[in-house]
Amino acid sequence: MRRRLIFSLTLIATMGVSPGAGPGERVSTLADQRAVGITIYNAELALVRDRRHVALPRGESRLALRDVSARMQPETALLQSVGSPGRVSVFEQNFDYDLLSPQKLLEKYVGRDVDVVRIDPRTGLRHAERARVLSTNDGVVLRYADRIETSVNGTLSFPSLPPDLRDRPTLVSDLNNTADGEQDVELTYLSGGLSWKADYTALLSANDDRVDLRGMITLQNASGTAYRDAAVQLVAGDVNVVSSEFKTAASAPQGTAFNARARPSEQALFEYHLYTLPRRTTVADNQTKQVELLTAPDVAVTKTLELRGAGYYYRSSNADLGTRLKVGTYVTFRNQGGALGIPLPKGVVRVYKRDTSGTAQFVGSDSIDHTPKGESIRMHLGDSFDVTAAKKQTDYRDLGSTYESAYEIVLRNAKATPQTVIVVEPIPGDWTMLSSSAPHQKTSSSTATWSLRVPPEGSTTLTYRVRIKF
Repeated sequence: MRRRLIFSLTLIATMGVSPGAGPGERVSTLADQRAVGITIYNAELALVRDRRHVALPRGESRLALRDVSARMQPETALLQSVGSPGRVSVFEQNFDYDLLSPQKLLEKYVGRDVDVVRIDPRTGLRHAERARVLSTNDGVVLRYADRIETSVNGTLSFPSLPPDLRDRPTLVSDLNNTADGEQDVELTYLSGGLSWKADYTALLSANDDRVDLRGMITLQNASGTAYRDAAVQLVAGDVNVVSSEFKTAASAPQGTAFNARARPSEQALFEYHLYTLPRRTTVADNQTKQVELLTAPDVAVTKTLELRGAGYYYRSSNADLGTRLKVGTYVTFRNQGGALGIPLPKGVVRVYKRDTSGTAQFVGSDSIDHTPKGESIRMHLGDSFDVTAAKKQTDYRDLGSTYESAYEIVLRNAKATPQTVIVVEPIPGDWTMLSSSAPHQKTSSSTATWSLRVPPEGSTTLTYRVRIKF
């Protein structure tokens, strides 16, 4: 296990170089930022547009843009002069994300000399001794003039800061500028570490026939920098992205901020949908932020109980197919009418219902895909406790290339009210229903469906025989 180095470090900046600048660089910080915009995609990807006001001399110079994303994909970076794209041309760019830390600083000094400073506890005098850093693997190894030690009892002092260490992620551009003076430049790049998702809550009515639906957009920023007063847009859809071989470290988001009531506007974009937050917002580093997407009260829903079978037992003899089979609970609604009828981004819907005391209780959740307006949303919330089923094969005949089999399904209802159960059987091959104790529908080429009413505290039995040709 890698041990943490416990010692103090002192940087003696004899070279006059700060952690944010190299020799001859013109440094731009967030104080120069005039505007920033981010467009965030579902695949933990964002397009960043960072506009800054800088003063550049005519001819060649080096510009260091600090506080860019630590998860930048440097091959996508584009720096242009706003209003005069040809005024600035870049002939080399370097993305420095090897950030300053005690451990990193020590690693850069392997093979070089440092001073180990100790304080005499009796006199309070400081004593410095020169040592060479031999290794920083699982600790530190120092060579003194007369010995080698593997621990530090004191303070390490470094004469200067290595030029390739930065205190913030920095994009350094060697560029040519055709005119003197101040100007606005815009850096555009793709970055990881920024993501968003939709989360929905639905409160069921007492009769399970209506819901109050609310949608929230959740933004997460683990990109290594903040986006202050940013114009934020979100793209819903499955955008194809070619993976980059270069990866930078990610950190876990922490903290939560809420910004409700102002809802995003929506528009079509290519084959996707673009949501624009109604006002600028600051997305801090390591932050989770939520913004309201929609509030849709009194949405009509349909609750169904469904017993769904499998196709394997039609091909062979399988007498006992289960004595307490689960009957699934589903809720379906259409994305239309009222406050709905907008494209809904994919996300998780969490459903609640009030108990007899009026307390909202969680009753299930399901994921939904991107859903256009007018389409239905169907959620599997769980399995019924009081409605169960038993299934068995009562006959099986192998007639060569044709098979006949018969089945019995017993539905039991422990509730005090009648329940309707939909039985869905996927039947493979070229099949014919020879007989059935209840009417069925051929809902697809390989599916037979029954709708059966089960009396309160009672049972209903379905029997059927089917011939299959493979």
